[in-house]
Amino acid sequence: MMPFSYVRPARVAEAVAVVSADPAAKFVAGGTDLLNLIKDGAEQLHHVVDINRLPLAGIEVLSGRRIRIGALTRMREAADHPVVRTQLPVLSQALLASASPQVRNMAAIGGNLLQRTRCGYFRDTGMPCNKREPGSGCPAQNGQNRIHAIFGGSQHCIAVHPSDFAVALRALDATVLTTGPAGDRRISLDEFYVLPGTTPHIETTLRHGELITAVEVPLTPMAARSRYVKLRDRASFEFAVVSIGAALDLRGRRVRDARLAFGGVGTRPWRSAEAEEALRGRDLTSATIAAAADAAVRGAVPRQHNQFKIELLRRALTGLLTEFGG
Repeated sequence: MMPFSYVRPARVAEAVAVVSADPAAKFVAGGTDLLNLIKDGAEQLHHVVDINRLPLAGIEVLSGRRIRIGALTRMREAADHPVVRTQLPVLSQALLASASPQVRNMAAIGGNLLQRTRCGYFRDTGMPCNKREPGSGCPAQNGQNRIHAIFGGSQHCIAVHPSDFAVALRALDATVLTTGPAGDRRISLDEFYVLPGTTPHIETTLRHGELITAVEVPLTPMAARSRYVKLRDRASFEFAVVSIGAALDLRGRRVRDARLAFGGVGTRPWRSAEAEEALRGRDLTSATIAAAADAAVRGAVPRQHNQFKIELLRRALTGLLTEFGG
């Protein structure tokens, strides 16, 4: 492990300047993921910039029916906020399904969006990995790929995205707020994460030195009627095998609008426009639900050990949509 400096700036501009000046520098908040990567040798850094002194925590309900969650807000605080619990239940449920109570008390929501894949080939520095060392190869293609993606992969990478929180945000049409050397930006969740393609080491549209400052989520009637389901190998401190964030606008049994996002199956939080369209404008009958479930898995590309995710996703979505109609 290479030596690095650890600094705690008091101003956002200072933190941005330190990271921007060095390609081998990163921000850290809760540190639950980054520091493990440093210790394991999967990250090689000169500077670690601790941003916990910056004024980026807290939750604010804004005019125009939006809520802003500061990047340094801890996962537990966001999950327990009364507006999040009652008007964005999918978000609260996703956060409470993440990690362990100890990690939720420590981890910041900005860091949660940027956590790295749990692919064993990425985290084992004795193995090649295009995400860690571009051009070295992707042994998951023909190796142990049970946890890997069935959507959005390429011949260079099939690592699945790990965040529950990001899946829920994608179902809610959320926006990521950032600041960096070029100023402030607003980035939709649909545009924030990128597919691996030929550059799997590039995971987001963030520029180097750009800092997440907050997340904004619309407060809509559809968001208030939302749910999150997570299927995993054990009940606690486990990442999703398949997860679903769903928000439906129902008039009786008629689906006026729908948002469906999936975790555990994509190289980024996965949204299925085809499954949403199969629901939109139709009564929530068993036939409609079956059509949406079929549409959700259309185009899946499984490998040897993760073919089961297709049927698991279909069944999980069927069960969740049936609950909405109950």
